[in-house]
Amino acid sequence: MSATVHETEQDETAAQAVKTDRRARVLGFVAWSVARLIGMTLRVRFEGLERVDALCGGGDGAILVTWHGRTLIPANVFRGRGYWALVSLSRDGEMQNRIFRRFGYNTTRGSTGRGGARGALQLARRIREGGVLAFTPDGPRGPTHLVQPGTVFFAQRSGRPIIPLGISARPRKLLKSWDSYMIPLPFARAAFVVGEPIVLEPDLDDDGKRRAAELVGAAIDLVERRAEAMMGFE
Repeated sequence: MSATVHETEQDETAAQAVKTDRRARVLGFVAWSVARLIGMTLRVRFEGLERVDALCGGGDGAILVTWHGRTLIPANVFRGRGYWALVSLSRDGEMQNRIFRRFGYNTTRGSTGRGGARGALQLARRIREGGVLAFTPDGPRGPTHLVQPGTVFFAQRSGRPIIPLGISARPRKLLKSWDSYMIPLPFARAAFVVGEPIVLEPDLDDDGKRRAAELVGAAIDLVERRAEAMMGFE
């Protein structure tokens, strides 16, 4: 009797896993298709993009950072380059994983917190060896525009620079989500601003890490304000 119950539970778990995988596959394809179609129509004005090419084009690692709500345009701009993304271990992470991979990113599942540290350490090693990480320092759940410890962790572990990105577009739709996710309308104008690289000391104490996170956040805010101004927003 107990064996039969156990087998039934296993069957239900397997069925749920198949259902979850199917949902991630379908929603991931739909989200990627919409993002890619929009990206193909955008007229993007770049400022400072040569900094990315100079730091990342020669096989040196770097950490590209922008706010969670502004990822659609960078995902299109950097598609197919084999950059790395850290995807959460959450249920929605599988859908995000599929989206990133369709854009041509390499992915690692994990986090910089407990339970995902192994993936984060492996990713830091990839950056140190020349990989480029595309990272949202206020993700995956926020608070918005607040740099979490992960960015400082990767910069210290890898010894590579952080490059802030500022993104804007007009016309656009800002979703009523925690990150006010920005979706450019088809054929919108867009601005993509690359800031000065930031290199962190490897032996910062807790106060130094806090100040480093504030520095990174201020740098992203600065280039995002520049991008907004380029699109005519005050």
